[in-house]
Amino acid sequence: MAMFFRSLRRSSPSAAVRRLLLRPYPGEEVHQVREYTTCEGSRPTLIHKRSLDILHDPWFNKGTAFSMTERDRLDLRGLLPPNVVSSQQQIDRFMVDLRRFEVNARDGMSDTTALAKWRVLNRLHDRNEVMYYKILIDNIEEYAPIVYTPTVGLVCQKYSGLYRRPRGMYFSAADRGEMMSMVYNWPADQVDMIVVTDGGRILGLGDLGVQGMGIAVGKLDLYVSAAGINPQRVLPVMIDVGTNNENLLKDPLYLGLQQHRLEGEEYLSVIDEFMEAVFSRWPNVIVQFEDFQSKWALPLLLRYRNTYRMFNDDVQGTAGVAIAGLLGAVRAQGQTMLDFPKQKIVVAGAGSAGIGVVDAVSKTMARMLGNTESAFQSARSQFWLVDASGLITESRANIDAPALPFARKKKDVGHLGLSEGASLVEVVKKVKPDALLGLSAVGGLFSKEVLEALRDSTTCSRPAVFAMSNPTKNAECTPEDAFSIVGDNIIYASGSPFHDVNLGDGKIGHSNQGNNMYLFPGIGLGTLLSGATVISDGMLQAAAECLAAYMKDDEVQEGVIYPPISRIRDITKEVAAAVVREAVKEDLAEGYRGMDPRELQKLDEEETKEYVQNNMWSPLYPTLVYKQD
Repeated sequence: MAMFFRSLRRSSPSAAVRRLLLRPYPGEEVHQVREYTTCEGSRPTLIHKRSLDILHDPWFNKGTAFSMTERDRLDLRGLLPPNVVSSQQQIDRFMVDLRRFEVNARDGMSDTTALAKWRVLNRLHDRNEVMYYKILIDNIEEYAPIVYTPTVGLVCQKYSGLYRRPRGMYFSAADRGEMMSMVYNWPADQVDMIVVTDGGRILGLGDLGVQGMGIAVGKLDLYVSAAGINPQRVLPVMIDVGTNNENLLKDPLYLGLQQHRLEGEEYLSVIDEFMEAVFSRWPNVIVQFEDFQSKWALPLLLRYRNTYRMFNDDVQGTAGVAIAGLLGAVRAQGQTMLDFPKQKIVVAGAGSAGIGVVDAVSKTMARMLGNTESAFQSARSQFWLVDASGLITESRANIDAPALPFARKKKDVGHLGLSEGASLVEVVKKVKPDALLGLSAVGGLFSKEVLEALRDSTTCSRPAVFAMSNPTKNAECTPEDAFSIVGDNIIYASGSPFHDVNLGDGKIGHSNQGNNMYLFPGIGLGTLLSGATVISDGMLQAAAECLAAYMKDDEVQEGVIYPPISRIRDITKEVAAAVVREAVKEDLAEGYRGMDPRELQKLDEEETKEYVQNNMWSPLYPTLVYKQD
């Protein structure tokens, strides 16, 4: 062996290579510790790095070209998308992106301005996190639509082409049996917040598979900027169970598993293993489920919510924002919030978001009516659910279990001249609703005929039109259509941002964005700071009512029911404090760091807000001091 190394050294003319190849053989004295050793030719490269340190080192990072054996050997499993690609495929993907600039130079921009801004911000995120979040916080109204909806939808659609640097973890169907060890590949010993998606229903854009990682990353950007969650303690996660998107399955540049989605018990076993693994390593983490398929969203929520600190933003967050908006609409009508249970609401959409909203709003009404069985029956009677098959009644076969309590009885529909499957236009004409709530993900569903039916039938002084579906193209109607057809006095809200409408004569039709961003950061932060063992309905209700009460009376009378995004840090502080106080009230709080449950109980409302404020991370450069190992 010694002869081999001596001959190897004589054949290597490069001094740099000789230094890298210098290895002691028996009898030689070691004079210094090497950082790494590399070799010419096809022999292995020896490195003293693992995990993210390799991925962040341009000399050694292969990105998605790392083989599965290398990923296991170097603690990289889960830190990269699951599909192993060749170096030529990486080059092809890069050249597609590079040639886009050539096309832009010749024919004009093909990327939207918003996507171009996302690219610039993403490069800054890679280089300097503190500066990135400082810019985001100081300009949140401008850049929230870039890092989150609506631009994040476009990012997810193009994610395989935009992917450059790994961010977050990927668990896949191919990792079954390995997740408990994989979680230790993530370098942070403390994780406070995880946003996880399976890419099954991204913002109404459908099944985007592994490309849904973009939504988890964007959501956590808002947790950091709005709630002050420490960015070193957040983790975006993609669970890749395959995709049923045939275009992605045929795309050689797609980074996910190129197989159809798992279903049934196979699917559940993957999610179960993931939940067990992350809570085994980080027992106090909060997991937010995001953009799961409708058929899984509610079942998974019910499966885990009483065992783990988790919630589903599409179901519970959307519901909370809708409750706050509907309560604001009641105030705008000159009534008190206690008049809310009298509102007649037609809901378009009976998927996970639609049913989640209806269930939560009905519970709010029932609580105002005394939380008795008759109160719940009365509350449920205020809703008329319409899906793709029309009005949902008890005569429909195979009604989904969550929708069953809201299926209208024959006697309810008969005296109005309605029947099972009645169209949305018919229902609006006959019910004469106070509010029309869109959660269908069907763009333009609130057609001219539907809006005219609302205008001509409602007896409400200020009817509410909520087009809550995302992204922008899926909104049930635009504010221009709503104001021009129904009238200047309506209350309008949408899920994605729209500009206000000039009504003439100095009047403005306010376009309120009912963005989940108003609630989910505060729900997460309040749960974290209270140490609540679970996220209860009461905590979610407290968050929604806090948001509803945030607006001043004169603002509400002007038709403004949601605050400007520029005030998001203050809104989040208020919501988080409300969540903390409700967790204490329900005896769910176990404290956080130096604040034990007994001390939390002693805090009054203002002291609770101060406690929340003091625990919100701010983007300030720390003083760094080198410490030798």
